[in-house]
Amino acid sequence: MTDIRATALCALLSLGLISGCSKPAEQPAASQAPAAGQAAGAAAPMVSGPVLETMNASSYTYVRVKTDAGDVWAASSEFKVAVGDRITLALEMPMENFRSESLKRDFPLIYFTTRIGREGEVPQATPAMMAGHSQTGAADARAATAQVTEPIQAAPGGTTVAGVWASRKSLAGKTVTVRGKVVKFNGGIMGRNWIHIQDGTGAAADGTHDLLVTSDAAATVGDVITVTGTVAIDKDFTAGYAYAVLIENAKIELK
Repeated sequence: MTDIRATALCALLSLGLISGCSKPAEQPAASQAPAAGQAAGAAAPMVSGPVLETMNASSYTYVRVKTDAGDVWAASSEFKVAVGDRITLALEMPMENFRSESLKRDFPLIYFTTRIGREGEVPQATPAMMAGHSQTGAADARAATAQVTEPIQAAPGGTTVAGVWASRKSLAGKTVTVRGKVVKFNGGIMGRNWIHIQDGTGAAADGTHDLLVTSDAAATVGDVITVTGTVAIDKDFTAGYAYAVLIENAKIELK
């Protein structure tokens, strides 16, 4: 078997960036959340074993692997694998009670891993899972393909990108509305869409000009949108997905 590596959703346009390409996402229900047990920032344990079952759905490959600790379900960006292949994977991003709408199947526990490969080799990070998500929101923002320099008028009753950054501690857990231009979009990563908006406020030097938004809704790079969602701070999704501030579960209006 050749190296088991994730097939990128689209060709990488630049290092660490997939811009404007996506497939239908597996969306966890609102009640589904990452499972406890893996400390933020901790290295994910590795397991190995033969593949007992595999299937593809919505740009993901699902595998059931027989390990010393029992059977493990995992999913990653689509890759070639067959029943009987022996693989090694990182137990990253555990999700309890995950519902795959594409498969019409429930998983009591599944790991959305960024590292999976043939047993005996060092698993490589999955490009489509990792693209656009670095250790800090600021670094991620600097990877965006565009930068908004002309100010965009704030939505009525809303705030600005810079305003969210400046007041993030007092806004944590509160609902805010922000209007900005979409400069980057990654769809269907870890069960959500990742959208970066800018409105001409803030400073590119420290990343406060760019705001990450997660949503079930899609967005198009270049569109001006109004997002309304909950502010979260110091959010660590593990596996390198850590942000100083973001807006979660956002509703999106095109305007």
